[in-house]
Parts: sequence; C-alpha cells; structure tokens
Amino acid sequence: MAFHCLNPITATPFSSTRLHRSTWRRTSRSFSVSATMASPAKRVLIPVAHGTEPFEAVAMIDVLRRGGADVTVASVENQVGVDACHGIKIVADALLSDVNDSVFDLIMLPGGLPGGETLKNCKPLENMVKKQDSEGRLNAAICCAPALALGTWGLLEGRRATCYPVFMEKLGATCGTAVESRVEVDGRIVTSRGPGTTMEFSVTLVEQLFGKEKAAEVSAPLVMRPNPGDEYTITELNQMNWSFDSTPQILVPIADGSEEMEAVAIIDFLRRAKANVVVAALGNSLEVVASRKVKLVADVLLDEAVKNSYDLIVLPGGLGGAEAFASSEKLVNMLKKQAESSKPYGAICASPALVFEPHGLLKGKKATAFPAMCNKLSDQSHIEHRVLVDGNLITSRGPGTSLEFALTIVEKFYGREKGLQLAKATLV
Repeated sequence: MAFHCLNPITATPFSSTRLHRSTWRRTSRSFSVSATMASPAKRVLIPVAHGTEPFEAVAMIDVLRRGGADVTVASVENQVGVDACHGIKIVADALLSDVNDSVFDLIMLPGGLPGGETLKNCKPLENMVKKQDSEGRLNAAICCAPALALGTWGLLEGRRATCYPVFMEKLGATCGTAVESRVEVDGRIVTSRGPGTTMEFSVTLVEQLFGKEKAAEVSAPLVMRPNPGDEYTITELNQMNWSFDSTPQILVPIADGSEEMEAVAIIDFLRRAKANVVVAALGNSLEVVASRKVKLVADVLLDEAVKNSYDLIVLPGGLGGAEAFASSEKLVNMLKKQAESSKPYGAICASPALVFEPHGLLKGKKATAFPAMCNKLSDQSHIEHRVLVDGNLITSRGPGTSLEFALTIVEKFYGREKGLQLAKATLV
C-alpha cells in the first residue's frame, strides 16, 4: 500500500538511537505555544505513533502553527520518539498520557500504517475524541484514519466523510455518505484523503479555527498548487540523464531552522521510490528543531556523511536552515564538487538564494526560489516556475511545491511513469 512503512538501511529505529527519553521529555516541556497572540491561542492535539505517515503529521503541525495555534504533538507510544513511515524519526512534545485530561479546540489524526491502527486501538485517544465530539469541538482525520478511527468509533454515523481510496469501502460501512472530495467538512468533523491533500486539509482547519482571512494569510506564502489534483508538471532546460548504479544515493542535509514540510516531503517520497536517502544533521546532534519547532532526528551527522559520494545532494529550505547550510564549509565544498562533476544537486525555497547563489552554484544556470527570496538571484528570468530543472540542477519555490519537487526528482531518476504512479498513490 502506498503509505506502508519502508525500512531503508540508513534509518535507525528509536530503540537503537542514542537519545534518552529523559532528554526528550525535558526538551518537549520547553515548547508549547507556537505564536504569541492577544487572545488565548487555539489548542490543537496531533497524536502520533510508530508508522504514522510523516508528511501528513508534519504538514498538519507546520500549517496549524503558522496559523497561530498552540499545537501539541503527543506520542501514543511509551516514548516521545516515534519511528514514522519511511524511516523518518519524529520527537513528540509529550506523551498522550501527559495531556489526556486537557481540553483542545481541535484533535487531528494523521494516517499511515500501522500508525492508523495504533491510534484506533488507543482507548485514551478514543475517549478524548468522543468527548471532543459530544462537547461540540472539532475533530479531523486524514488518509486511513477517518475509516479506521473515526468510523470505527461511531463518530461518522449520518455524516459525509472521505478517506484514502483503498479504505472507502470500510468508510462507507460506518458513515452516512462516503465521498471522494479532497477535503470534506461536515459540521464539526473534517476529513481528507492522503499526503497530497494534507496542505489543503490543514488550511481548511486553520479556517475552521480562525476564519477565512487567517486561512488566506497562511496559505499565501506556502505557494500552494493552483489546481490541486491535476497532473504535476515541470519545466526542464538543457535536458540530461541523471544516472546511478543500482540505487540512487541521495543526501538530504537538515539543520535547526530547516523547513520541516520540505525536508520530510523529499525524504518521504524518495524513500517511497526506493532511493537510499541519507538524512544528515549539521552540528553535533542528530536531533534538529525545524522552523515550526518540529523535532526531527537525522540518520547521521554531516561529518559522517561527507565521507561518501552521492548521486544527488538536495537541500530543504527554511531561513535558519539555509543560513546554516551556507555557513557550512564542508557542505558547500560537497556541493561544489557535485556541481563540478556534473552530478545532480538541488534546493528549494530559501536555499537556492541563500546557499547556491552566494557560493557560485547558480553560475550559468536558471533557477527559482521562494518568491520573497528571488530578488537575491542574479538571473531572475525563470523564477515563476514551480519546479525548474536545468541540466544537473533542480530548484523549487516553497512548501506548496515540495511534493512536485520530490516527484520531479523521482522522475529524473526513474522516469515519468514512476513519478506519475507515485503522484497517483499519494493523491498529489
């Protein structure tokens, strides 16, 4: 199934990751409110488990925090660190047991397997969601979670709902009307379909909590797709084949301040395509705190990753992360060697402007970047393209283009058919 977990050789499960629960708990308690507001922030709970779909979870967290919500990421496991699908490791803010007596304005359930089953079987979570419903507050679920959790718990009777396509029959047996909408709102229940609909789903929840004006304010800088669900397109100049031996070896650096949606989209989709993705953290810790305070755990430190060669080095954006990349002599030297060898390299959002441009990595190339950063590019002739490939360089614009960006990388290594298959499976 499209969202089943993979176990790439680069990914180490939390059981063998050298981080301690006491450290995680101490870190989690230092962060709770994502934005300072004149009135109390709306409180949102996002439970996660081993096997949660990481892009769904991270995009939900990111977008709701952009909207000003106080988002708590709570692990239903017995530790705050969870092994999400595709070898992506996330550190929650708390355990569910720490917050199960709290009141939330919204509870959002991500999908993924076996994470969706774990959420369904979590009795304290079931009780919280049922209480949420009975007291007239918002519940939301995406992917398999509407059918596995909300439907099984009896919360969809007489209501319209949607879910991941292969669960539609199960959903139909538990709800009033199963529909194929990308996002469906029925009273205080909001449902959606999968990774490719997550950003629309999340912006809809911002609207439900804060109103249309706030939703528009949040969605504008995300560079969301104007026609979601349409076949993705790319612009390619100076076409060349991106080659590899047996499996593409791809390096994705991350740092404090990296944009989590972009990083996770790249890692998630390339691992779905069976590429070997190495996530490398700058600095001395595997754990990084991304731009919207999502805590991600890398596979290795950059100091270790630098010893190997890669078929592609690709950078997520995020202001703080891009600045860290630009200041890393080791990473910049890797990128320069990659470019000089005519091997693929890429970046999204702030990184083309803040990393590639000042280090001469765009010389003789066309590129795009985050709209507000494009004035830093010396050649702005092609900045309007959502994804732009120029020979061995690929660049893109922001969180809302990150799935198209990842799919284009898949296409360059595996062909258009593979990219379209993955797009269909993930509902991009």
